[in-house]
Amino acid sequence: MEAEYRSWTPQSLGDMLDQVAGRYADQEAIIFRDQRVTYRQLHERVNRLATGLMRLGVGRGDKVAVWMTNHPEWIYAQFAIAKIGAVIVPINTRYKLHELEYILHQSDTTTLILLDRFRDIDYAAMLHEICPELSGAAADQRVHAARLPLLRHVICHGAQRAPGMLAFADVLALGADPAHAEALRQRQAQVQPDDVTMILYTSGTTGLPKGAMLTHNNIGANGWYQGEIQHLTDRDSLIVYVPLFHCFGCVNAVLAAVPHGARLILLETFDAGEALRAIARERCTVIYGVPTMFIALLEHPEFDLYDLSSLRTGIMSGAPCPVKVMEEVMYRMGASEITITFGQTECSPVATQTRPDDPIELRVQSVGRAIPGVECKVVDPETGQTLEVGRQGEFCTRGHHVMKGYYKKPAETAAAIDPEGWLHTGDLVVVDENGYFRTTGRMRDMYICGGFNVYPREVEELLFRHPKVKQVAVLGVPDRLLGEVGMAWVELKEGEACAEDEIIGFCRDSLANFKVPRYVRFTDAWPMTATGKIQKYRLDEMAREALGLNDVGFVAHA
Repeated sequence: MEAEYRSWTPQSLGDMLDQVAGRYADQEAIIFRDQRVTYRQLHERVNRLATGLMRLGVGRGDKVAVWMTNHPEWIYAQFAIAKIGAVIVPINTRYKLHELEYILHQSDTTTLILLDRFRDIDYAAMLHEICPELSGAAADQRVHAARLPLLRHVICHGAQRAPGMLAFADVLALGADPAHAEALRQRQAQVQPDDVTMILYTSGTTGLPKGAMLTHNNIGANGWYQGEIQHLTDRDSLIVYVPLFHCFGCVNAVLAAVPHGARLILLETFDAGEALRAIARERCTVIYGVPTMFIALLEHPEFDLYDLSSLRTGIMSGAPCPVKVMEEVMYRMGASEITITFGQTECSPVATQTRPDDPIELRVQSVGRAIPGVECKVVDPETGQTLEVGRQGEFCTRGHHVMKGYYKKPAETAAAIDPEGWLHTGDLVVVDENGYFRTTGRMRDMYICGGFNVYPREVEELLFRHPKVKQVAVLGVPDRLLGEVGMAWVELKEGEACAEDEIIGFCRDSLANFKVPRYVRFTDAWPMTATGKIQKYRLDEMAREALGLNDVGFVAHA
């Protein structure tokens, strides 16, 4: 364990919150619109919700899905579900009907907590399409839905409550009676650090999502050490516009901030202008995001109108971080101690992180070294043998952060975690003599052109240096002669014009010919996951249509 970091004590998330609320009772925990919630109030509302859920019949190990944009109630639910030994199932708020039904069915959800609506999305109405039986049901009676036979209760937060649903406020009221406090204490005492507390579904950039089973200790320790590395204290304020349904929100943000007594400045969704205003107004010190979010902040027309001098640290993650963007975040935005994290949902989600005092070269050219208590190595994907410094191979990791497995998917679990406990991530990396890892691509992202391996990350980093390029994604597309050739999807900066030949020529000047994209297409509308990752499988579909390649063999992309 690194001496400068305090160790995490294995415990349940409920026990952790009890301790934090006692230590920081009168300090602000969550700021949302005109709401300012102290740690004492957070603790009280969590306990009331936990008791209310127990009185509805939610038992240990029961799955409680949460389908909601960023609201304080999401965080209340996260800790309340943990306190009673149930399992939270976060649901992506961009999911449509078939995706929602898949998650609720695959996870064996018994209780669903949802937002009534967000903008033009009516979540309650969408659920009624899957469960038409709700229309004739009483809110205080068990749900009987043919397509979701295990679903017992639906709890709705918002101004409008649909038929068959309990109001979130009513469940809080149900748990307000102090006569039930002892029952909550007894239930909480049964919860162990190694119990599963969350089934977090992977982003689904390829295929159907798999549910990673994460324990109290998995995500508690992971969040704690991320906070320790950023030197978080009760004087810090973290702006949260990354979605809480994703590990970036519910672990990297919430479980880094709360154990350290920091404030969470919550935005319902990402909006660059609103984020800049909130940072300036609340004097935020910590900022998180994926590169596309930082690009939007930096290029906002009112960027220079806001005082962002309070910013100190944060995390950039979720996608390859262009060097130019990282430098602007550090020097123009002022977050000089910004860090990069690296991992995946299956490792809770962080395995490596740069340190705030790392030299600039390491913070722009690597994804850091192992966080405390975690082992990382590089292996040959074919033989499984550990590779020496400087050799490219698959990134594997082992420690307190590795999931218990995929829910109801033993074969997929066995393929991901070997008998010695190493998680095989599918990421390609190189490690240096000091233990710093540099990502080079995904095993599934790599394509082979005329017998030569091409890693899109290398081509993308080059194109980010083109003065007219704002965003870029490179992938391999089928070619009958060479197997695969490169294709670059490019978004230009506002007001710029550029021809395909200019992009190809720019690459040809710096890359071997087999790495130069054969095709270039310009776009300003990217297919994205909710967390800002470009969906390369969607780009693959678009490329096939545009190039008339639908009759050529499939090439998978992460």
